[in-house]
Amino acid sequence: MLALAVALEGWMRPSPHIRLRAGFEFALGRPLVVLTRYPANRTGLLLVDPFNDFLSDGGKLWPSLRSGAEAIDLLGNLRTLVETARRAGVAVLYVPHRRWREGDFDGWRHPTPWQLTIDREALFADGTWGGDWHPALAPQPGDVIVQQHWGQNGFFNTDLDLQLKQHGLDSLVFAGVAADLCVAATARYGAELGYHVTLVHDATIALDPAACPLHAARLFAHAVVSTADIIAVLGTM
Repeated sequence: MLALAVALEGWMRPSPHIRLRAGFEFALGRPLVVLTRYPANRTGLLLVDPFNDFLSDGGKLWPSLRSGAEAIDLLGNLRTLVETARRAGVAVLYVPHRRWREGDFDGWRHPTPWQLTIDREALFADGTWGGDWHPALAPQPGDVIVQQHWGQNGFFNTDLDLQLKQHGLDSLVFAGVAADLCVAATARYGAELGYHVTLVHDATIALDPAACPLHAARLFAHAVVSTADIIAVLGTM
């Protein structure tokens, strides 16, 4: 069985210690998570919130993300992931945030700070360019578009769990934005539901770079890998 060990150290850079057997191992006192083979018929690539407002020049949040995104080639990695998944027969699921509409949060007793930001800035507004998919990451025939989530957890009050079960998917690969919001919340909840969770650290980015949310991922994710790592596995199925 093809397996790749990845060290969870610092920004989760791949370890030089490569193990070719499954299990949980240690190198130099640091834990390693083994990324095992991903069967195409049981693996889903979950693409979280790939909206123009996040990822496109002119998007409302792109100025905050641009420097970090360009440093890791975020858009290139996302395109490569999606293309590789489709070639390998891996399901691609879109996990979109609620597209804002005027009055969405009127009368709410406890909107979150993120929801208040969305309301104030009219982020991902319904029917606008900012709320549309990044053109290089738009859904294709056969992809699954999950119901929109209002908070940060793509499972809560949506059909994501149902779609995964009906498609027979139990190994989830997460990419998209933002690493400190919807990506992390959805991935963590997926792990608690019993799914195998993989985070692709250079195919996601945080709105708050200081948060380093992928450090916490080692406590719930089964693998935290680079785009090169995961496409090497997906490409050999």
